[in-house]
Amino acid sequence: MKKKFIYTSLVLFLGFNACAQNKTAIKYSKGITKEKSYKHLAILASDEYEGRETGKKGAWMAADYIKNHFKSLGLKGPVKGEYFQPIDMATNTLAQSIVTINGTQKELLKDFIIAPSSVTGEGFTFNNKAVVVAGYGINNNGYNDFAGVNIQDKVVMIFKDSSPADRTEMRKRMLDQQQKVEYLAQNNALALVIVDPALDNVTEAMVSRYNNGEGPLVMKTKEYLESLKNKKSLPIITISTQTANEILKSGGSSVEALKKQLADTKKPASKVIDVAFCATAVRKENAVRAENVLGFLEGTDPVLKKEVLVLTAHYDHIGISTTGTDKVNNGADDDGSGTTAILLLAEAFTKAKKEGHGPKRSILFMTVVGEEKGLLGSEWYSENPIFPLKNTITNLNIDMIGRVDADHEKNPDYIYIIGSDMLSSDLNNLGIKANKDYINMDLDMRYNNRTDPNRFYYRSDHYNFAKHNIPVIFYFNGVHPEYHAPGDEIDKINFPLMTRRAQLVFFTAWELANGAKRPVVDKNEDGSPR
Repeated sequence: MKKKFIYTSLVLFLGFNACAQNKTAIKYSKGITKEKSYKHLAILASDEYEGRETGKKGAWMAADYIKNHFKSLGLKGPVKGEYFQPIDMATNTLAQSIVTINGTQKELLKDFIIAPSSVTGEGFTFNNKAVVVAGYGINNNGYNDFAGVNIQDKVVMIFKDSSPADRTEMRKRMLDQQQKVEYLAQNNALALVIVDPALDNVTEAMVSRYNNGEGPLVMKTKEYLESLKNKKSLPIITISTQTANEILKSGGSSVEALKKQLADTKKPASKVIDVAFCATAVRKENAVRAENVLGFLEGTDPVLKKEVLVLTAHYDHIGISTTGTDKVNNGADDDGSGTTAILLLAEAFTKAKKEGHGPKRSILFMTVVGEEKGLLGSEWYSENPIFPLKNTITNLNIDMIGRVDADHEKNPDYIYIIGSDMLSSDLNNLGIKANKDYINMDLDMRYNNRTDPNRFYYRSDHYNFAKHNIPVIFYFNGVHPEYHAPGDEIDKINFPLMTRRAQLVFFTAWELANGAKRPVVDKNEDGSPR
């Protein structure tokens, strides 16, 4: 009796519904069906939508589809009456790229590429009479490729590491290169030249993308614009093996010979080569259309409606591949499944309100863009919120809920829960209880930590809420062989399972939107108690 009394008191204190099930919630959850899921996803993940890449036709089509659905439900457009939240996004391309070695002009895309992201302001021009050859640019654990050479005001050339084996290794390589760039910038190097064998075999698709001005996307936040003013530019120029051999020939060596020497001796072999290396780049900025799509359902309680529950999924994917017979990355699971869930959740809650059972708190249904480009859309919202972040009680983020990963093939009735206890014990308890009361699937929390080598906690849109101390739950089915590949098609989606997972989010959202109190934030971002 004592244990039961303590549990009941705790539930009442937190403001969570103590009864096992809410019949009204069950009624409206039944509107989330596999048939409706298929209807929406068959459109969003069709070839016609061209993989929904941010800034491209397919993403614009998806945004219009979502907006029209929100509008048909009667949701309000909360952005000054509109459903789109425009994002100030652009691509940085180069109107001019020139490299000469010993007076001979090299061929763009065949011999070299200048990274547009490394060019600030209007551009740069330099004329240098020496190149520092510094192995792989390693400077850690007592090994220093830069020891004994002066890199100040010099062009520094390094070899690129071999191709990464997987995405984890790829992220590590990216961080390594970032550290190398920072080291060179801090030590006033003039430019970084990277020898990359990938440039030895340039495809027509690569040439087409470059000529069409398809540079990397940037989001013009205040911080980004300020960084352009203050950032010390370190131009990054990638060159082919043949171009590198022209440079090394002046020093009596070659790429093959120098790599062999490094491998055999396991010692730095850095040196300065007298060679005239000159470069010019002129930066050009191209505006890109991109928008988050928002639908707002106002709460029914005069006081609690000021608080907002935010439900998110990203509608963008990675677009069209340059190789293979099936080039369209349809992204049925990633994240057509989550986007579809948002559409159905919006329908269920709006129907409930029309029939007199609306949520006490307000709900913002938001599908964001630019997730695949670096969580850009959710970052933009978190920096430019339509509703004050202090009034945002929780973010429930849905990213991939239509498939089964290899670890659960024998027990597919599961979902990974990430972030639920990172900031709020209340939210974690509520999420677990909602599952137990209504769905009772396996809540796998193996990735629910900050030290997970996959870094899933940091890799979807919930993180841009969590970093502002807003409690979050990230619903995720894990990766599969077709992750970020054309094989992520609708015929591989498990619609009954996807529907159950969407209903789990619905029940969790129902409890959050109607509870007497919002989840208390009782932990800091690092996990320590507040």
